[in-house]
Amino acid sequence: MYRPVSSSDGVPPSDSSSVGEDVVVSLDQVPKWINDGTCYEHDYYQSMHFPDPSFEGESSGNGSMISRFPVDDEVNSKVYLWRGNPWNLEVDAVVNSTNENMDEAHCTPGLHSAAGPGLAEECATLGGCRTGMAKVTNAYYLPARKVIHTVGPKYAVKYHTAAENALSHCYRSSLELLVENGLQSIAFGCIYTEAKQYPREPAAHVAIRTVRRFLEKQKDKITGVVFCTFTANDTEIYKRLLPLYFPREKKEERIAVTKLPVDVGDVNGETIIDERKIRIKALPNMKKTNPKAPQTSVDIPVSDRGLARRNSSYLDSYLDPGFMSLIKDPDQRRKEQWEKTAQAQNGFNFAKILGFGDLGRPPLSASEEYSLHSRYLAKANSVNLSEISEMKIVYRGGVDSDGRPVMVVVGAHFLLRCLNLQRFVLYIVKEFEPLIQNAYSIVYFHSAASLQVQPDLGWMRKLQQILGTKSQRNLHAIYVLHPTFGLKTAVYTMQLLVDGVVWKKVVYVDRLLHLFKYVPRMIWK
Repeated sequence: MYRPVSSSDGVPPSDSSSVGEDVVVSLDQVPKWINDGTCYEHDYYQSMHFPDPSFEGESSGNGSMISRFPVDDEVNSKVYLWRGNPWNLEVDAVVNSTNENMDEAHCTPGLHSAAGPGLAEECATLGGCRTGMAKVTNAYYLPARKVIHTVGPKYAVKYHTAAENALSHCYRSSLELLVENGLQSIAFGCIYTEAKQYPREPAAHVAIRTVRRFLEKQKDKITGVVFCTFTANDTEIYKRLLPLYFPREKKEERIAVTKLPVDVGDVNGETIIDERKIRIKALPNMKKTNPKAPQTSVDIPVSDRGLARRNSSYLDSYLDPGFMSLIKDPDQRRKEQWEKTAQAQNGFNFAKILGFGDLGRPPLSASEEYSLHSRYLAKANSVNLSEISEMKIVYRGGVDSDGRPVMVVVGAHFLLRCLNLQRFVLYIVKEFEPLIQNAYSIVYFHSAASLQVQPDLGWMRKLQQILGTKSQRNLHAIYVLHPTFGLKTAVYTMQLLVDGVVWKKVVYVDRLLHLFKYVPRMIWK
């Protein structure tokens, strides 16, 4: 049987890691997020590596960025963070992460044993549950009134957007069931699981922003949403991300503007896919019944165009211009991308003939680059790359003469015949991610590297696109020790055909003593 928690238990209400499974904690004993005493200064976020949102943000009239998640004390007052088992909480509903068969073996660990056999028996009568959806049952022996069961998605880098939207549906479907059943408080465990290989931090972004968007619409019907974590790592992730979506003061809001990911979803927190938007063209062969004399063209503010068109007598004026006009037609954009690819391939065929590889990759847009980098980073953070690390091809190597961090690359250790290039790319993305946020340098040891088979320049071009423009912009210099004529030719080719900015940052160093002029504090491995 459950018993209420009291001060004699000696456990802070925000952390139940040592609370017994039979203890009941009421919602008013869990501190609200808005009352959390932790102060999040700007320096605290320096270790958070989010993409640069400068190309996607909205600006106010004075040039400052507009927050997509402004301070809202009423919404913040409904959010709680709790480390421990959600079924210890006396709330209206707890969320159980399960599989499509809703069987006991694949549910949130410990929930069925705490609820009793009746829960499994009722689940068996529901006919399963689809991924991203939710179903509700009684809570039986739990302090909660109901249990909401939802099925989280399996994660794969290739289907990143689909998994992200399915996870968002899990949270939104659970909240919708809560409201439909007249319930007001809910406790979420981490719906994403290690077994389904969903990276924890990207999943936390989805969870928090989906809850925020739902509360903005239904805050009068919900009294509390508790994010429950089981590990110190999950708790730390939520403490870092909550201020981005639930800022408690203007200072946190200003910091969040610069740290939020570019894609924070639509009004429901779901990822927007341009290709799936409905596109409507003007009605064909439409005749205007009341032609008017041509008038002088006047620039109408965007906010007033809808009103101006509604006053028109033309049939097409009754269509919402905001719905009719898109930033860019995805079909047209895809066609342009194909044309760029064909043009680039035709222009760089001679590079293949010379043995430099495929240098004809078209440039990526900002959104395409972010999506590509995010997929690789998420995959890199979800796999074990220790065998790549042990080869010591790439490693952190101290700082240069101006204090910039240095990444060391040893060409002689690059054994192409023994190396999985795909996993090596993941390792590079993971290792470079902390460095590319600010200015950094690269030291490349070409000593004896010419004796090994090296990847072609086409592979280097692809790697450059995956790392993104931020890595290129923040790169200070590439110091090359013991360059050969072949290497200098390859670098000149990259300068001429691929990128005349990044590859002109190469500095050739003939002797090791000369290298110490640029990198006095080198770490050797």
